[in-house]
Amino acid sequence: MIKLSKMLRLDDLKSTQPEYLESIFSIANGHLGIRASDPISPSDNAGTIVNGFYEESNIIYGEKAYGYAEKNQTIVKLPDLRQIEIYDENDDKFIHTQLQDMKLDMAQGILHSTYKISNAKNEFINLELTGVVNQEKSQFIGLRYKISSDDYKGKIRLVQDMKFGETAQDSDDPRKSREITTLQYDNVLTSQNQNVLRITTENSQLFIEMGLTTDKNLKQTFSLANTPITFDVIAAVGNINQEISLDNVPTFEEIELESKHFWKNFWNQSEVKIDGDDQLDQAIHFNLYQLESSAGRDGKTNISAKGLSGVGYEGHYFWDTEMYMSPFFAYTNPKIAADLIAYRYNILPEAKKRARTLGVKDGALFTWRTINGKEASAYYPASTAQYHIDADIAYSIYRYYNVTNDDQLIKKYGLEIVLETARFWTNFGSFTKIDGQQKFCFFDVTGPDEYSAIVNNNYYTNRMAKFNLTFAIELIEKFPEKAQQLGVSEDEIKEFTTIRDAILLPFDKEKGINEQDDSYFKKPIWPFEQTPKESYPLLLHYHPLTIYRYQVDKQADTLFADFLFDDISKDQLVKEFDYYENITTHDSSLSRSIFSALAARLGLKDKAYSYFIATAKTDLIDLQGNTNDGLHIANLGGSWVAIVSGFGGIQIKDGLLYIQNNLPKLWNKLTIRIQYQGRLLNIEYTQNNTKVTIISGDPINIVVNGVKSTVEK
Repeated sequence: MIKLSKMLRLDDLKSTQPEYLESIFSIANGHLGIRASDPISPSDNAGTIVNGFYEESNIIYGEKAYGYAEKNQTIVKLPDLRQIEIYDENDDKFIHTQLQDMKLDMAQGILHSTYKISNAKNEFINLELTGVVNQEKSQFIGLRYKISSDDYKGKIRLVQDMKFGETAQDSDDPRKSREITTLQYDNVLTSQNQNVLRITTENSQLFIEMGLTTDKNLKQTFSLANTPITFDVIAAVGNINQEISLDNVPTFEEIELESKHFWKNFWNQSEVKIDGDDQLDQAIHFNLYQLESSAGRDGKTNISAKGLSGVGYEGHYFWDTEMYMSPFFAYTNPKIAADLIAYRYNILPEAKKRARTLGVKDGALFTWRTINGKEASAYYPASTAQYHIDADIAYSIYRYYNVTNDDQLIKKYGLEIVLETARFWTNFGSFTKIDGQQKFCFFDVTGPDEYSAIVNNNYYTNRMAKFNLTFAIELIEKFPEKAQQLGVSEDEIKEFTTIRDAILLPFDKEKGINEQDDSYFKKPIWPFEQTPKESYPLLLHYHPLTIYRYQVDKQADTLFADFLFDDISKDQLVKEFDYYENITTHDSSLSRSIFSALAARLGLKDKAYSYFIATAKTDLIDLQGNTNDGLHIANLGGSWVAIVSGFGGIQIKDGLLYIQNNLPKLWNKLTIRIQYQGRLLNIEYTQNNTKVTIISGDPINIVVNGVKSTVEK
């Protein structure tokens, strides 16, 4: 019996809008994703998505300057593989569809859908569709169709084909995708029960092949008079720029069995259980299921903002990966975390070029929005200027290394990335005399907030740069031979140390808190009381320059640094939390998870719980109003961060694993599984106790609720 926590049904959702359901019930495997479309009457958003398969187009500027991004990169929505055509014996099409039920079995990775379908004569048949994607052999999708009679007793004819289409959007919303009209479709193979379609992009010069294999000859007609008709379609979606073969296609049963095995292992090492709120328990399982489904696993692809559930944000990769999604993988599936780092290493040459374009003579600057490593954002104040992405990537390596002790990854990828990003900061900033002291400053930057752009000394950016340099020094000292190979000298180490110690961290003595940037507290506070609810998110209703003139945050900024480093007093943290909470709109889905985690650390359990509910259920209640375009994958990762780092109080400090029980009052028990330095740990929290068990691995020294202890297997 599948528990409620790992089963999502149509009745669990308030909305039945087709595009919304397509996103929620999408299934994927890191390489491909298929939206849960109506197989008879799919929406315009229906289709298949392949991680990293994109088309380019020229960015058109009214006025262009040197170094602006030149090309859009837009992920391609491929033909809908669920789509089928059913004709009656008079060759009239069954065209009207009523969705009866839909359920996603997250314990096994299987999607079940049932429909009642009618023709023009109002005659009805029933369709059951079961879909499952192969997780290890990631090219294959199994689709099983079962058609039975309701009151129609004649014969039917079936057509299962890949329909050509374009990725088109007509919207000014920057969160949506853009139109693609430059795809070429070629039938590579057409036979009695096999079909291969090649899709080629005109500008990015990529191609992908999609194939279908059916276990029945669909050219014939079938009678529904006595027994239902069941037939399987195995779809194959190849790797980019590689031909596919349909010679050794797995059966539906083989794909299903592999999926069951994969998800059983996944939950064994990634489980999070909430005892005390069944809906939240279901929500966190949904979030982790979809997060795992979205991650690139080949070192060549990453995780786009909407994962593989939709084409929102054009399929771009952001800092979201490192700061919201990588934590989950580092602690539960380190191989994927390592693959995500490998992706950044593979685009390091482009990052070095980008730094030169920005006038920085040494080091690397990773792009803000990208698929292929080149900058794809046309609005530099809220993209290119977010230089903190360099330190975010370095931090993901720091986190991964602390969790895994993987020296080989540091030697292969990590040290070089950390070194090149550290070199960027030394060449990007400059010394300035402030209050009689030489301080190292970073001018004209944008922090995570995005509602304050092109400012001096953004606190988060400066604090992360300071960390980046510190971590680089630590790795250089630990891996001197590799550092020497990368050209590190004693003079460079001294320069890193001098600059690190001199970086300015804005602080307001009167308020007793860190200031978001040099000028932040000089601005008036946004007139929240005069702002109607329908005017949120602000970015869709106000000119950027209007927003930039006020104290108003889109999401956690200075507080994010407080969360990451936990290096200020509780008294100061309380003041900062109170101040920035009052001016944060949470217009970004990324925001509430950090507020939840910090509130939990501060003992503000009710507030932490409120923020967590919104975080955990963001897509299940369509909180942001745009789940139609795909799930908010970074927020899914953020929900794990909030529950594990917030309520679970899990941190690594000075080489030790710290666990602090911050269990919400309404929960009876919380169970978390994580991997830490070669061990699989099960951590169980109740209102009066915290129990740590080693499922596999050696004994370990940890700190639980402030007390150091040794846990035996």
